[in-house]
Parts: sequence; C-alpha cells; structure tokens
Amino acid sequence: MSTLPPQLQSSIEVRTKTTVLTLQAKRDRGEPITMLTAYDYPTARMVDEAGVDAILVGDSLAMVVLGHPNTLSVTMDEMVHHARAVHRGARNTLLIGDMPFMSYQAAIVDAVRNAGRFVQEAGMDAVKLEGGRLFADTARAIVRASIPVQGHIGLTPQSVNVLGGYRVQGRTAEAAAALVDDALALEDAGCFSIVLESVPAPVAAHITRRVRIPTIGIGAGVETSGQVLVTHDLLGLFDDFKPKFVKRYAELRREADNALREFIADVHAGAFPEAVHTYPMPEAELAAFERRMGNGPAERTDRTDPARRSV
Repeated sequence: MSTLPPQLQSSIEVRTKTTVLTLQAKRDRGEPITMLTAYDYPTARMVDEAGVDAILVGDSLAMVVLGHPNTLSVTMDEMVHHARAVHRGARNTLLIGDMPFMSYQAAIVDAVRNAGRFVQEAGMDAVKLEGGRLFADTARAIVRASIPVQGHIGLTPQSVNVLGGYRVQGRTAEAAAALVDDALALEDAGCFSIVLESVPAPVAAHITRRVRIPTIGIGAGVETSGQVLVTHDLLGLFDDFKPKFVKRYAELRREADNALREFIADVHAGAFPEAVHTYPMPEAELAAFERRMGNGPAERTDRTDPARRSV
C-alpha cells in the first residue's frame, strides 16, 4: 500500500509522458520545472518514478560514473550506451541526451548526425549542447532535422580550458549582456529551453524574463523556470568535490560505506549468511546425498589427461 498522500498518489497515477510542450506549458503557467541527471537503468527508474519532469543523460557521466577529471574525455559511443539504459528505465520523463565534447563542434553535419544517434539509437527525446551565439546555427540545423535542442550557457564545462577553470560567468556588465545575447540567439535558433549554469541570480532572472522559453538553472538563483542538479551530488553519492550550488538531500555515500563495512564484518564473524539466506533441500534427498557421498570419495576426472584436454 502506498504511503504517499492521496493527492500526490493520484497525480502520479495519471501522469503522462512529458514533452517539450509540457515544459513550455509549465513555464507559461509559472510552474517550476525539475530536471535531474541519470546514467543507468536503476537511477533512471528511480528518478522517473519520483516525478521529475526531465532527465538529462549528462556528460557529467565522465566524472561521476567513469572517474575522469572532467567531461572532455567521454565519447559519443559511451553517451549512447548509457542513454539507452536510461531510456529503458524512464517511461514518463522527457529524456535529453547531452552532446559530448567534439560531437558537434567541428561541423554541423556531424552535430546533426550525432544528435540523430541519441534519438534513433538511444531513444532520447531531445539533445543538449553547450554554447551560445557561436553554436546557434548548429542548434538550428539540429532543430531543422526535427530533433528538439536544449541550449546551455554560462559555465560550459566543455570549455573549461578556455574559461580557465570552473568559474562563475556573467559577473561584469559586459559579460552579462553577452549571456543575454547568447540566450536570445538560442531562442531564435529554435531551442526549447536553455540551461543557465553558474550565472549570477540577477542575470539569470533577467534572461528568464527576456526569453519566451523555459530556463533551467544550476547555480543561477531561484527565478529561473526550473532547476537541475546532478543526482549523484543531490544524493551524496559523489564526494570528490562539492560545487557551491549543490544541496545534499541525502548522504548515501556514507550509508553505503557503513553497509559495506557491516557486510565485511558479518562475513568475518560468520554471521552471514544466516539460515534465512540459504536454500534447503528435502530431508529424504539430503539423506540420500549423504549416503551416496559416504560410499567413498567422488570420482574425479584427471584434468591433466591429454585425452580429456580441450583446445
């Protein structure tokens, strides 16, 4: 029996597949949009059933799942592999595949082809790419191919070497105005929404008022159309570092560590497995087995016999 409040339970029961039009309608009504990352089947299923609006299969996969120091090394094949698993786990959520480094920067034809892989091979509903005015034509071409595009401006991790690190963007009047121009260019290119990362809250609020499409903030204040976090950060599963904009809603890394150490201690003490964790056999069969084994050692095959050796 569900322990959810009746009103929440009924809303989940009648939930239908979220689309880009759903997000636009929520933005127009002033309803906050929620987006989280997922990189595998169980996480996608968990996030989807929690009722989030959109799942991003982010290139943060490189850091929080594959152990790389930044997002630059994850490949298109790796992204598609994990996106396929997410697709199998999420039924109701809008699914967005994050275009990895060098999957769209070199040529527009490559960008369209790789965006198509996310849709055709991985079952994604849309793609996300980083960059403002410089990649507006790329976004426009992907949209022309009937693939929805989410833009991403502000701190763009794929440009970390150009930016000189993971730095807040738009802190000067000139830089803030450039971000507004980037957002307008992406809207004009047909993007259905824009992620604003590590942008001062007043700048993000201004962009949200200027554009007619949803803005999704991460370290951009409360006045965006919605919020996104990396699920591993939110749950406390990834503790290599903690960005300022992350709120830990759980400390599952600590809980997991305690559980693993308890397992090891139980095995060493002979406390696991208990009888409830083992499989019995009928007493008559057990007695017959013991009689059979009591007749002498089981016949063994000499594995060194050349006649019995396989190639």
